[in-house]
Amino acid sequence: MKDPAAVIGVAGGLVVIVISNVLEGGNPMSLLEVAPILLVLGATMMATIAGGSMADAKAAIRNIKRAFTANVEPATDLVPQVVQLAEKARREGLLALEDGLRDIPDPFLVKGVTMAIDGTDPEELREILEAELRAKRRDDKQAAKFFADAGGYAPTIGIIGTVMGLVHVLENLSTPQTLGPLIAGAFVATLWGVMSANVIWLPLGNRLNRIGELERARMEVAVEGVAAIQAGANPRLVAEKLRSLLPGDALEPADSKAA
Repeated sequence: MKDPAAVIGVAGGLVVIVISNVLEGGNPMSLLEVAPILLVLGATMMATIAGGSMADAKAAIRNIKRAFTANVEPATDLVPQVVQLAEKARREGLLALEDGLRDIPDPFLVKGVTMAIDGTDPEELREILEAELRAKRRDDKQAAKFFADAGGYAPTIGIIGTVMGLVHVLENLSTPQTLGPLIAGAFVATLWGVMSANVIWLPLGNRLNRIGELERARMEVAVEGVAAIQAGANPRLVAEKLRSLLPGDALEPADSKAA
């Protein structure tokens, strides 16, 4: 099931801001000026792209979707599957696992078990899986960094927009009746810079970081599980070893069920 935390957090934050604006007697439509929004969002994206590569920019589009729609599966779900495979491998041998791989939803675990069935040397198998885990860590770090950088640029670009607006105010000192709306409009850019950084970009970066942590935790369990299956370890010891890799709060649901 998709985790709705990003949708709830971002949408809820924007709704709270709008409600607060209304309660203070403001008009939410006054915050939706096209020029400052275009400046802040557009220039923030351009500055962030300039700090990386086009590959990073293309990946960012995919990562926005990932942040809002990712299935956050806990590593605990993988332990029973690995233990079941270990039991079958110990009774019937590694080759007996081949038919059951299609029922395993985790592709990384399937890859590791398949390589074990094919007779890959244990050390080489661990090295291959851990190399993929390291590559995953680098990708996750870059995905989060893109949005963290955007969160750093946005407030400054908002200030640039405000300065531009104030320059326009100074150009119209001869018409005092227009100064109020012009000054108010000038500060909309700062609002969007700070708001987009703290309600959109930085939360998305943190969200991608967290998703990556959870996915890597599953991969670590899979690596140790495949190694144990290949070694013919006792399934009960396999379960204990894998559970020792999990944080304490992840073990509470299973412990409470056992009780």
